[in-house]
Amino acid sequence: MTHQEIYRSGPWWHYIKYGIVGIIFGIVFTKAEIISWFRIQEMFRLESFHMYGVIGSAVATGLISVLLIKKFNIKTVSGEEINFYPKTFNKGQVYGGLLFGFGWAMTGACPGPLFAQIGTGATVIIISLLSAITGTWVYGYFREKLPH
Repeated sequence: MTHQEIYRSGPWWHYIKYGIVGIIFGIVFTKAEIISWFRIQEMFRLESFHMYGVIGSAVATGLISVLLIKKFNIKTVSGEEINFYPKTFNKGQVYGGLLFGFGWAMTGACPGPLFAQIGTGATVIIISLLSAITGTWVYGYFREKLPH
């Protein structure tokens, strides 16, 4: 699949499926209490196993899914081949991971749950969302000058 094929546009109703998946994702996050600021603080204070169990389950599910996709050569719903490309490690990932963790600990939010938190009425999280968008833009602007 080429870069242009990934970003091809389609009719507006083509994107409804992504909205439905996002809503289901938000409901699961809310019911699992992983959008709770208190649960996140428990995790960073090493006071509860709840978040580690959820994250570990997600990692195990992803691992098993990738293994099954590779073993059975599973394709997308539209019949496209799924490709996995090797990643190279660099020290910038450590710095980025630390910044991500500090931001997560301070705000009680990471990119996935941000929208679910706003959806539950925690409108103060809009500040975290705007900060995340700004951080992404700043990274993109300075990317070539950062250690990789």
